[in-house]
Amino acid sequence: MGLKIIGAGYGRTGTLSTYTALNSLGFPCYHMFEVIENKDNKTHLDFWNKVANAPAGQQHDWNEVFEKYTATVDNPGCCVWRELYEAYPDAKVLITLHPRGPKAWYESTIDTIYFTKSSWQFKVLKLLTPFAKKMGNMTSKLIWQRSHKGTMKDKKAAIARYKEHIEEVKAIVPKDKLLIFSVDQGWVPLCKFLGVDVPNSEFPNVNDRAQIKKSIADMTKGAYILITIGVLIVVGLIYAITKFLI
Repeated sequence: MGLKIIGAGYGRTGTLSTYTALNSLGFPCYHMFEVIENKDNKTHLDFWNKVANAPAGQQHDWNEVFEKYTATVDNPGCCVWRELYEAYPDAKVLITLHPRGPKAWYESTIDTIYFTKSSWQFKVLKLLTPFAKKMGNMTSKLIWQRSHKGTMKDKKAAIARYKEHIEEVKAIVPKDKLLIFSVDQGWVPLCKFLGVDVPNSEFPNVNDRAQIKKSIADMTKGAYILITIGVLIVVGLIYAITKFLI
């Protein structure tokens, strides 16, 4: 179909609410959830690993992941917004901002999606499971290094990068093709920007923090289970060797 809307805003800036809104407006939308939860997209994580391992600015066959979509928001799409804007020059660009500002964005990010870098349990899973290894490689190289410039451990630097990123987008995209949007603004600015009617329903207010925290808890349990299995195997081997020697 070809992308009509390129979301350049970082993750944790109301992207799930925006994703929900765009879908309801008739713009099938891509989001990190489409990578990790949509069973029809089982090859997408491999594609994004290829992007993560390639030099920044390199073009790819974006149709591999965006064939069924006309919009993208959130990671990993926002990490390659420049490449997408070059590949889809007629598309409009959307920057989502956290409604409560950069500090709130940083705290939300650290509390949720940054677990792929900060959690030792996830590091255990990376060593032992193919999915976590691929997910860890993609998020580390594409999101935390390329897009965020390795700033997330330093709150001041990360917030400065957040602001710098917005200015980079504004410097490249013409004003008539760019919307800087916060979900608390509701339907009107988004619909006006896209040239569609304003729905009668309330704008989606999707708070996915609890869902992400549950996913983190499930991964943590998985890590503990794998560690326990590993310990039991080692103990069993030691016991068997000891019995053999005796």
